Amino acid sequence: MPEFDLDSFKETWQKQPIEPKYDSREIESMLNKSSRNYVKYILWISLVEFILILGANLYYLFLGEDTTDLMSVLGKLGIDNSSNFESTLSNIYLILKIVSLVMTAVFVYCFYQNYRKINVESNLKKLILQIIKFKKTVQLFIVANIALVILFTLILGIFTFSVLAEQNIELTNPTLIGFIAGLLLTMGISVVLIWIYYRVVYGFILRRLGKNLEQLQNIEEGN
Repeated sequence: MPEFDLDSFKETWQKQPIEPKYDSREIESMLNKSSRNYVKYILWISLVEFILILGANLYYLFLGEDTTDLMSVLGKLGIDNSSNFESTLSNIYLILKIVSLVMTAVFVYCFYQNYRKINVESNLKKLILQIIKFKKTVQLFIVANIALVILFTLILGIFTFSVLAEQNIELTNPTLIGFIAGLLLTMGISVVLIWIYYRVVYGFILRRLGKNLEQLQNIEEGN
């Protein structure tokens, strides 16, 4: 009776071909479905953001006044809070709200169009291109929100200094430095909070979508 060699048996067993659990077409189908779901999640999140922004704007328009705190700060600089000043400040806020709302609505529409194209696309190469385009659109949306905060801060600063000049108000160095520092600090905190929000909410989905995209590209290159 021949001697049983365990090491030889293990080596032979390990060299046996292992049948894959799924073939490339099944993997591609699962990745397609998963990618479409991730795109749909971002579409729904952006739609919720639009509704929340709209709701907040309607609240401040009819039930509240969101310029009170700012007018209080500007009043401490010696600015005369006349009815004309208050009206101009309210108009600036209104324009920025409209811009924010329109911008969000435009991106929600873009997300929907991208989702619609991805959802019906069957060609792998075109699907990959659509996913890449969608990721760029999301990244542009994030940059646009940060840019809007910076733009708002710049407009607010320019408006404040124009009113100071119009009312012949000269700020002392400590007051001037404190106002500029406070303005920049507020802008910095706002930008960081926006970045963290999108990093957490959108970042997770984009990373998963990126992994799917990489695997789809590998399948495309292997075909």
